[in-house]
Amino acid sequence: MSARTMNIMAERCYIGLGANLIAPVAQLKRAVAALALLPATQLRQVSQFYSSKPMGPQDQPDYVNAVAALDTELSAQQLLAALQQIELQQGRERKAERWGPRTLDLDILLYGQLQLTTAQLTIPHYGMRQREFVLYPLFELAPELTLPDGTPLTMLIKQVPLNGLQPLPLAAHPALCDLAQAES
Repeated sequence: MSARTMNIMAERCYIGLGANLIAPVAQLKRAVAALALLPATQLRQVSQFYSSKPMGPQDQPDYVNAVAALDTELSAQQLLAALQQIELQQGRERKAERWGPRTLDLDILLYGQLQLTTAQLTIPHYGMRQREFVLYPLFELAPELTLPDGTPLTMLIKQVPLNGLQPLPLAAHPALCDLAQAES
């Protein structure tokens, strides 16, 4: 089924994107293009790209982060598998080290109003409430958003400082019209 003929069963999902190795802006642009090609899925919006300090060890490059909004008929587990495949295609190596440098990190932040905790997946994303590099790009896309537990995104924005988060120049941001051409 093409993204253009999706039925009413599609869920609005928000995906966090991050990279700090091997041309991170290019990594995110390629990831956004790959999101636009997912089956039974339509990419709706992408936030600006932001520069952020690393969350874990500070002896690594700064990150480039963004959030993408998409509508998908894939289940949460199918979406996770598709995101992990994109990560692998872009050179992601899964290591035991948490918050270390990486070529690409794609996280399901929200999947409609789903609340889920399994060994493989937690939705809403377990750390999104404290991460400026998630909250501010998400707020850019959906300022009126309320999380599945009833917490307004505006409340979280007031509680989490920018912590050096800065938007990158617009040239770093992929235009959705460019992505539409990639789909055809």
